[in-house]
Formats: sequence, structure tokens, C-alpha cells
Amino acid sequence: MTEAVEPLAVSPRRLLWNDTERRPRAPFRLLATPVVFVVVSLVVGLSLSAALGDLAESGRFVSLVVSLVSVGASGLAALVVARYVDRRTVASLGLGLDREWAVDLGFGLALGAALMTAVFVVGVAAGWIGVSPAPLGVDRLLGVGSLLAFFVVVGIAEELLLRGIVLTDVAEGLRWRFDPDAAVTGGLVISSAVFGVAHYTNPNAGLTSTLSITLAGVMLGLGYALTGDLAIPTGVHISWNFVQGGVFGFAVSGLDFGTSLVETTERGPDAITGGAFGPEAGLLGVGAIVLGAVCIAAYVRARRGDLGFDPSVTVPELRWKK
Repeated sequence: MTEAVEPLAVSPRRLLWNDTERRPRAPFRLLATPVVFVVVSLVVGLSLSAALGDLAESGRFVSLVVSLVSVGASGLAALVVARYVDRRTVASLGLGLDREWAVDLGFGLALGAALMTAVFVVGVAAGWIGVSPAPLGVDRLLGVGSLLAFFVVVGIAEELLLRGIVLTDVAEGLRWRFDPDAAVTGGLVISSAVFGVAHYTNPNAGLTSTLSITLAGVMLGLGYALTGDLAIPTGVHISWNFVQGGVFGFAVSGLDFGTSLVETTERGPDAITGGAFGPEAGLLGVGAIVLGAVCIAAYVRARRGDLGFDPSVTVPELRWKK
């Protein structure tokens, strides 16, 4: 007669903690990310208010500082999560910061600017976008310069948080059940969906804009997934937003910043131009996003000789192993 064997109980600690990697398991690391983001944002916001006092709402320079620090809080949250929750090295966030990284960043900056310029040229040629004279003065140049600084911080912070943390943690978590390519694909899809939903509360947003921003997340995430570095998506993110809002005066994800080198008006259907949300919500923007993804894939293939997901996305470089 065979004796019944009791199934081994799984302790709560094993469900929460990965003893092999000496850190929380992926689902709990992901849950910690928004908590850390809120805490860091509150601490930064309160500290900034205390430091500036009544100056917080006076003057363009002070307003710029407030905006930069507020947006930069998300990037700081990503660094905190990476170091103390994920227990990863800075390099594993996609910040290799070597010569190859700089070349990829340059490509990303050039690509983002080229894609948004193509949107402008096609829109003007087809009569969907009108151009108005915009006299340049000190105030306008200072405003455009402020936008450049703002979009640099936005690009770095959002890529650290969405691709460096969310995409990577999802891919690392899925790799225990799926092959590496499927795990990275899952991370790419989920992080892109989070990117799209995060913009749903922006002015003039809707289902169409959310889906298009999600598609933009796929394009940006592709640059990270294929290289293991944030250089390409960071470059594209920065120059796309800056040329969109600071050069051509389009709304950027529903936000109208009111200053640019060129003043434009949408004359075509919103389904093409994107209307008040900006080009991403229209066919012009979607076409540029798809073209951008193709260009990123072609660049990576030409530069690295192959086209596959970088293994570093699913294999963490942990600080305690250094």
C-alpha cells in the first residue's frame, strides 16, 4: 500500500523573495515601482515648495525649474527602484554611456527629428497644415530653449521608467515561463500599453490617441529591446517631442506649449493631423511611428549584423554580484 505524500507548502517568503537573485520577485518589483514613484514625487514636490516658497509661481525661470524637477522625479524614482528594489547596476538600465552608446544616441536624435520633419513637410505639401510667420525674438528663443531642456528631462526620465524598469522587469519575470524572445515581446507589449494609458489623462486625449501612443511605445521599446541600451529610444523621444513642439508648434501629446520657431495650424481632418492632441493621434503621426520602427530595425541590423532581442534585457546585472 502506497503512503500518500503531502504536497510541499510554499512559504510566503518564497512567493515574495527570489533567494537566487537576492531580491523581490518580478511582480512585487513592478508593484513597488508606482509606490516609489509616488513617494519620490511627494518628497521632491514638498522639498521644492519649501525651498522656493512664494517664488514657485513667479517668473519663467522658476517655473522652468519647477517643471524640470517635477518631471525629473520620475527618472529619480526609476533609479531608486533599480538600485534598492531591482538591485541592478546603472549599466543594466541601458545606460552604458560608452562610445557605441553615444553613436546610437546620435542616431536616435537624428531619427526623431527627421520623422517629425517628414510629418511637417507632408502635411504642408498636402495642405493639411498651414504655416504662419513667427518673428524671432529673445523671448521666443528663450522659450524654445526652455522647451529643449524640458524635453531632454522628459525623454530621459520616461525611458528610464517605462523601458529601463517596466519593460525589463516584465521580461525578466516572464523568462522563467517562456523563451527569451517571448519574454521580451511580453515586456514590450505591456510597457507600451502602460505608456499609452499614462497619456490618457492628457488634454484632448481619447481612445485613438491612447492606441497611437501605445504604438509609439512599441517603437521606442524596440530600440531598447534590440540593443539592450536606452540610447536610441532616449534620442528619438527627446528630438521627436522637441521638434514637434519647439520647432513646428504642434501640440505634444495634447499639450500646447505656446512657443516655437514656426507657428502652424491644422487645416486637414483630425484623423490625419491628430487635431488638438498632436500628430501622434492622426495618420501622419502613425505613419511616422511605423516608419521609425522600420528605421530602427534597419539601423540595428546594419550596425550589429543581426536583428534579435538583446539577451541583457532578460538577464539582470545585479549589484551584489559585482
